[in-house]
Amino acid sequence: MKEKYRDETLSFKERAEDMVSRMTVEECASQMLFGAARIERLGIQYFNWWNEALHGAARSGMATVFPQAIGLAATFDDELVERVADVAATEGRAKYNTFRKYEDYGIYKGITFWSPNVNIFRDPRWGRGQETYGEDPYLTGKLGVAFVHGLQGDDERYLKTAACAKHFAVHSGPEGKRHCFDAKATPQDMEETYLPAFHKLVEAGVEGVMGAYNRTNGEPCCGSKTLMVDLLRNKWGFDGYFTSDCWAIADFHLHHHVTDTPTESVALALKNGCDLNCGNTYAYLLQALQEGKITEEEIRRSCVRLMTTRMKLGMFDEHKPFDEIDYTVIDCEAHRALNLEAARKSLVLLKNDGLLPLKKDGLKNVAVIGPNADSVTPLNGNYHGTANEYHTVLRGIRDALPGVRVNYSKGCHLYEDKLEDPGYSGDCLAEVKAQTDLADVVILVVGMDETIEGEEISGKEGFTGDKQDLLLPKCQRELIRTVCARNTPVILVNMTGSAIDFEEGCQANAIIQAWYPGAVGGKAVSDLIFGEYSPSGKLPVTFYKNTNHLPDFEDYSMDGRTYKFFREEPLYPFGYGLGYTTFAFDHLRTDRKKFQGGEDVTVTVHVKNTGSMAGDEIVQFYVRDEEASVRVPIHKLCGMKRVSLRPGEETEVTVVIDPEQFAVIDENGSRFYEPGAFTVFAAGCQPDALSERLTGQKAAHTQIEMI
Repeated sequence: MKEKYRDETLSFKERAEDMVSRMTVEECASQMLFGAARIERLGIQYFNWWNEALHGAARSGMATVFPQAIGLAATFDDELVERVADVAATEGRAKYNTFRKYEDYGIYKGITFWSPNVNIFRDPRWGRGQETYGEDPYLTGKLGVAFVHGLQGDDERYLKTAACAKHFAVHSGPEGKRHCFDAKATPQDMEETYLPAFHKLVEAGVEGVMGAYNRTNGEPCCGSKTLMVDLLRNKWGFDGYFTSDCWAIADFHLHHHVTDTPTESVALALKNGCDLNCGNTYAYLLQALQEGKITEEEIRRSCVRLMTTRMKLGMFDEHKPFDEIDYTVIDCEAHRALNLEAARKSLVLLKNDGLLPLKKDGLKNVAVIGPNADSVTPLNGNYHGTANEYHTVLRGIRDALPGVRVNYSKGCHLYEDKLEDPGYSGDCLAEVKAQTDLADVVILVVGMDETIEGEEISGKEGFTGDKQDLLLPKCQRELIRTVCARNTPVILVNMTGSAIDFEEGCQANAIIQAWYPGAVGGKAVSDLIFGEYSPSGKLPVTFYKNTNHLPDFEDYSMDGRTYKFFREEPLYPFGYGLGYTTFAFDHLRTDRKKFQGGEDVTVTVHVKNTGSMAGDEIVQFYVRDEEASVRVPIHKLCGMKRVSLRPGEETEVTVVIDPEQFAVIDENGSRFYEPGAFTVFAAGCQPDALSERLTGQKAAHTQIEMI
């Protein structure tokens, strides 16, 4: 008789339970480290759980390198994000199928992706904010769900790859203290800001959840009964696998000091449902068992969850729908085309005094200047693959201007005061002045890259991964000042994963926020400059002035943070971005004027392209609670939809606002409905004075009443 674990007619969990019942406890423990062991007698092959796919299959050689997650967020396009994730899954499967043929089962070669990152980018100084979908829980949840659907596929039986929501649940810096830091968040902020996106992903069927390094309200996230048991498993009904962040369980005794020994750390993590250890502390599982700190049943429970995930991925079945995906799909023409589409839609035009789109006719000399102008590193962002071909901004400009003299100067180092060694401060500025004075226009490409902005960084003096302030490095500010002080028109292109105060750069004729735009980002920037398309990206984060009064970086209260609670005027607002055409919004209406708590509301607005160029607009819907009895956001995003319209073309855009958008959350974290008036807005931006002044758009609005 066929063993139950081989019977493909049974449920994956039944089969996993049977498989685990045939393992010794030692064999079960061997499956709970990220590099899982082979068990030949059961047909279990080596498997490494650790893989990444924030913006394409990462760290395993050639792949389509899409714009970093924060750039994808700037598209405000969940359908696009799902297609990007599907490509990452396709290429991940291709690599998995190929590498197994050559018996390579190593790290980054599996099909369990530890993506997406749905932490809230609450503070612009956080270096890993580039991995997120920005500061808004609604936008983050919407795009995160799309990414999960793209990674996991739509097969009725099998997962294409397994997605993982990270880092559960309150994590957004500081990087330098993440191994010992206690993020203290109020119940109100937890329910309103930090938890909603994770809940949405669980509802969408995300297969994995990863804990954070830090503590949340006193409990280490990878051993938190509150987060892992009470909330994730019991309240939300999550039944996938839970993994620690890498070496986070060792932090329990080494840095958090909530335990004294490795076996105590093992017990705290395992008893609260951490099934997999990225790290090596679960090498102490058997010792913890011998010491009576854990039970064999707890080990087997976690092993069943892990083997269930592997069953869902088809690892023990004869034929799966993804077996024929081969290496030739990687970097294929269709994937390249999608990458260019994503890069174009991710770019945000922050300023344009009329210089853009730049006319090619009459150009004789163009200067492309800056440390990021011809560098591959800022195209990638962090957690990236290796593109087959890269298009820097310099290459994009040169390709667009055959026959035109294009001069290039690095201008300055990325962050050091001199470019050459030996050298001196500002050692390239004379060349910059000469090229600027000769040029018809300067394209100045500045910013950061993953070597100074990103995950915990050590070894670079003054850099931890986080930013100290909102300014570019001093040498780049001097470069910008030098270029903008002369009489040549300047297009400033900024490549960062976070908000920047451009200081003197605000004098530039045009400013493009390019994020870390992926392998073809330079072409997308060039196409924008020369008007091959109308830019449509919107800011998924607030760009503050460096002089704005932000709370302390280590303060996790949302008061005074993000567009929902920030009372000062920022540099550029969330949801803002210019194009080469204009749109008008009117006739906003709802399907009812009075509604009850728990009911959704359908909203429709009329949109017209009133400009002279075809273009996309992100129609954004916001709701404001006019009579709340507790603290509520100034207003909040509650719907979005991308539309493409030709000049003079018009359309109706309809969204359904979920009931939860009309709920209020009190200081105890309780969610409820209360009667009162709400205003609903629709426009291509926020309904605030600065957005209206910068865009010239007036948001359509209407009032409804909850009874």
